This record gives sequence, structure tokens and C-alpha cells, in this order.
Amino acid sequence: MQIRLERRIIKILRHDEMAIRANVHTKSRYIPVIAKFSLSHLVALVWTGFSIYVSIPWVNDLAEVVSLPLALLIIAGIAYIPGYVNAFLVVSLIFDRQPPFKDENPIRDITILIAARNEAENIGNTLSYIAKQDYGGHLKVFVIDNGSSDETSHVALTSGKKLDLDITGIREENPGKFNALNTGLQHVTTELVITLDADTLLHPSAVRYLVARMESAPENVCAVAGSVLVRNSRENIITKIQEWDYFLGIASIKRLQGLYQGTLVAQGAYSLYKTDCVRAIGGWPDAIGEDIVLTWNLLKRHWKVYFEPLAVAFTSVPNSFRAFARQRSRWARGMIEALKEIKPWQQPQAYTKYLTGVNLLIPYMDVSYTFFWLPGLILACFGFFWIVGPATLLVLPLTFASYSILYKYQKYVFRKLNLRVRKNLSGFILFMLSYQMIMSPVSVWGYAQEVFRLKRVWK
Repeated sequence: MQIRLERRIIKILRHDEMAIRANVHTKSRYIPVIAKFSLSHLVALVWTGFSIYVSIPWVNDLAEVVSLPLALLIIAGIAYIPGYVNAFLVVSLIFDRQPPFKDENPIRDITILIAARNEAENIGNTLSYIAKQDYGGHLKVFVIDNGSSDETSHVALTSGKKLDLDITGIREENPGKFNALNTGLQHVTTELVITLDADTLLHPSAVRYLVARMESAPENVCAVAGSVLVRNSRENIITKIQEWDYFLGIASIKRLQGLYQGTLVAQGAYSLYKTDCVRAIGGWPDAIGEDIVLTWNLLKRHWKVYFEPLAVAFTSVPNSFRAFARQRSRWARGMIEALKEIKPWQQPQAYTKYLTGVNLLIPYMDVSYTFFWLPGLILACFGFFWIVGPATLLVLPLTFASYSILYKYQKYVFRKLNLRVRKNLSGFILFMLSYQMIMSPVSVWGYAQEVFRLKRVWK
């Protein structure tokens, strides 16, 4: 308790110092969000027009084999639309600048909800990282045991007491992460609540930066998604590839969406919410992608969702192809659930309409990649360049450009957090060359699960 009191006093004294720094901060020229949005669209459309022009011979050759309408359908799914999306992403990332914090050291009391099922092996380590936070406010932790058959509850409470955490254990027998989180929500008395997965480890400044972003945001911001990265990337080649997906792929999408004030997934693994906002929409829904549907429901209420790249947490990713495929197909199915429940045109804000609308095209691109591009790659190996040929290489510069820009941003984040980017060349090469070959078929399987209403599995 003495340590907590000292931290709180230090944070209060530093508050005025941070305010002074913010006032004397040299401001760069401000570009309105609408201008960034418009310019990014303009460049993306110009790029798409150029792509269509140079692809005319490709279209004609393919049309001789499959007819012109089908040729256009194929090439739009594997080249035109992905090219447009990537160009929009590149320009948006160039414009992206995180606004400064009003105060990097907030002291509001926070509740952390950890939904756990058979996590006796991980929960103690997760709690130890909560205890190491440099956050000045009080942290109240609820561990909701969702019908575990191991010693999850016992390990959590024993570890929490040893770490001097304010921890409470709750038992929820009804299966489903949404049930566990909603049960925990009933006990929350703080204005802000964080959800954290039982195998996710927080950087020492994770909570501080997450809350600082919320306190620096406009009043209509209801949630802030943290930045989740991979902690077990050294296990095998599958985890090495996923390290780059989290570090570059997922992070780039989060930054894009955050720039336009409509982060589409405040992921349950590590995000901050205004408690009253979550309660106002009835809590977490009965969905396999409960965090996706929750976020879209929040956006539908005219609220906004931000992303904070400095609020870093590290999670364990699947280390086998079977587990990876199950997780990613579940994510894809969750997106379809969200699209079915909240249509893009039902979103009240223009940016959110656009961002959720793009998700309508993702299944089309995944199906095109799976059933046209992959067979086309096999045909190209035998000298038939009807689908995969030199023209498809035009997408690569955009991909490298977006990842190069984001890599610089991520290096800044790591320097500020005293972290080091791991050397993982083999994972990067395989991520660039083969990741989409795995992801698209897995996603298509997830879409099929939702279409045929197959049994939902949390983990």
C-alpha cells in the first residue's frame, strides 16, 4: 500500500509538468481527417485506374479462356480491389500521426476483467505483469473462471495475494467468453474497465498509456484498443510468421482505422472501455466474435473507438497449424456475425460506414484468392499465365511500402518502450510470400462455418 501511495503522489506532482510540456510542444501543420480521407481515396483511385489500364492485355488473354465477365470478376478480386485497398492504406499511414497525450500519467481507478478457462498454467504469470504496472491509479482485478476443470481459480487467488493485488475470483459455469465477461461486468464499480486474456502479458507501461489515450480523447470515445504483439515467436516457424502479422499486418489495419476514428475491433485480449457504454448496449453479445460485435454496436451508438500503439501487450499465438486455422477461421466467422447483425449502412458516421463496408469485400477477395489465384499459381508453374503472371507483381510495391512505413512507426514505439525488434528474417520472408496463401483458405472455411451454422467453439 505504501508503494501505491508513493506512486500516486509522484503522478500528481508530474501532472502539471506534463501539461506544461504539452503547451510548449511544437505543433506540426494540422491536416483535417476529412482531407486525409479524401486524399487517400484520390491516390487509391488513381492507382486503381493505372492498374486497370496496364491490365488490359491480361484481361483480354484471360477472357479468351473464361469469357470477359468472368475474367473481370477474377481480376477484380485478386488485383483491382486489393490494389485499391493497399493504396488507400499506404497513403493513410503516411498521414497518420498520433496526437500527444494531455497527461501520460493518469491516476483513475481501473478494473481489469480476465475471463479464464483452464488457464492454471498461465494465469499466475499474467497477474505478475499486472503487479509490475507503473500506473498511478488503483487496479482492481476480477478473474472469472468460466467452468475450468483445473486449478485456475486457486492459482489466480493465491498468486494475486502473493503479488499484493486487489483480486477477486468469480465462478461462471455457463460456457462462453461473453458469459464470463458479462458476469464480471456486474461487479465493476469503476468508470473504466479493461479486458485482458489470461495468457496475455502487459508491458509495464501498458495500462498507463491505454488510460492516457482515453483521457486525452474526445468525450464520445468509448473504447481504446491496445496493441497486441506476439510473445512466443521463437517456438517454431508458425509462430515466427505470426509475429510479423501482428507487428505489421494487424497493426497497420489498427492504425488505419484509428486514424479515421473507427477502430473496428477493440479486441478482448487487451482493450479499455467506458463501463457505462458497455452496459448501455447490453454487454458482450452471444457471438463467437463477441469483441467484434460489441465494438460495432458501440460504433452504432455514435461513439468512437481509438487505438493506442504504445499500450503494448504480448500474447501467446497458436503454435500448430490446426490451432492457428481454428483461431483465424473463428475470427473470420466473427466478422460475418458482425456484418449480419450490424450492416455498414446502419453505422451513423461516414468513416465507420466506409471501414465496415470494406469488410463486405473481404470475403470476395478471400474467395477469389482461394479459388482463382492459388490455382492460377499452379498453372503458372506449368507456363500458363492466364491468372498469375507479371501483372500481379504490381501489388508487391504497395505491400512493401505499407510495411516499410509501419516498420518505422513500430521501431519508434519499441524505442519509447525500451523494447527491441527481434531478428526474424525467415519468418518475415515466409510472411511476405506465403501468409496470404494460408489465411485466405482458412478464412473461407470460417465463412462456411457461419453459413452452415456449424457448432461454435470458444477455443
